[in-house]
Amino acid sequence: MSSAPNEPVSQTVNPPLFDPEEHRMTLGEHLEELRKRLLLGFGGFFIAFVVAMIYGDRVVWYVCRPLLIALAKNGLPPNLVYTDPAEVFMTYIKAAMISAFVVAGPWMIYQLWLFIAAGLFPHERKYVTKYLPLSLFLFIGGMSFLYLYVLPLMLEFFMKFSIGMPPDFGKLMDIPQPPPLVSGSAATQPIVLPVLAEDPKVPPVGGVWINATSGFIKMCLAPGSIRVIPFGSGTITTPMITLATYFDMVIGMLLAFGVAFQLPLVVLALARIGIVEVATFKRVRRVVYFALAIVAAVIVPDVVTGMLALLFPLILLYEMGILLSIWSIRQAKRQEETETPAT
Repeated sequence: MSSAPNEPVSQTVNPPLFDPEEHRMTLGEHLEELRKRLLLGFGGFFIAFVVAMIYGDRVVWYVCRPLLIALAKNGLPPNLVYTDPAEVFMTYIKAAMISAFVVAGPWMIYQLWLFIAAGLFPHERKYVTKYLPLSLFLFIGGMSFLYLYVLPLMLEFFMKFSIGMPPDFGKLMDIPQPPPLVSGSAATQPIVLPVLAEDPKVPPVGGVWINATSGFIKMCLAPGSIRVIPFGSGTITTPMITLATYFDMVIGMLLAFGVAFQLPLVVLALARIGIVEVATFKRVRRVVYFALAIVAAVIVPDVVTGMLALLFPLILLYEMGILLSIWSIRQAKRQEETETPAT
């Protein structure tokens, strides 16, 4: 009877490989998983929408705030007009829906990710979880940059740009001047309205005054009923900006800035996949800068402030994408060297 050898036999244990067949789902399981994620995602959106309906007016006010400040700085009444009876209500609904998407967006993206992740390989999941937070950060950063910096500068420029009017406009147009209603020196004296820092607590009926804080001309028509008299600029042009037009413009620009700030990840993806080499990105800098200038001009049609304010960050983000590509490729090479067994 032979005895077993005393020396232990060394065995190399290879780690188990990922087998996609073990995690494969049937069509019915995919549909059931999709239904579950849709219910959870849109359920969170509906709850956020109900809550946002309570604070929709604040969202509208914050979106309009840069324009109201620009109007007040240029001596114009800080208010907007509407031409459709349902315009204010529909803008309120839009504000609530946008707020719900912002609040419930991470939850909806998480549910979408749980559905997509089931069909990805582990290394593919690693790339998504690694760069998704950076994408969200760049998107929020682009919108914040527009709201806090670009939008006030752009609106200030547009409000200051006006077509002047000659002081004797009536004589220029050969308009006959009506005779004065009051003769003597009183005919040349204007009516002086009181300028108040705030509205009186109990204004008299028929009283008219100027609110120095808001710049409004106000009139009391009945007890507790105060109306604002609209006025325009002293030139031949005066702004009459509608609420829906301005709101849609700002929301569109917010989305455009958020998407434009994804430029580093686009450069990184093209370099990592191998479609464009890093050396090519460096070589075509001038062409890319010119293309970015066109994109900035399309998004913000304001050469003096808005376009340049967007162009310079896009150039920096393009260079950031090149640096990220170099760093990512070096990390991938180091990982391959460590995982490759020495021969």
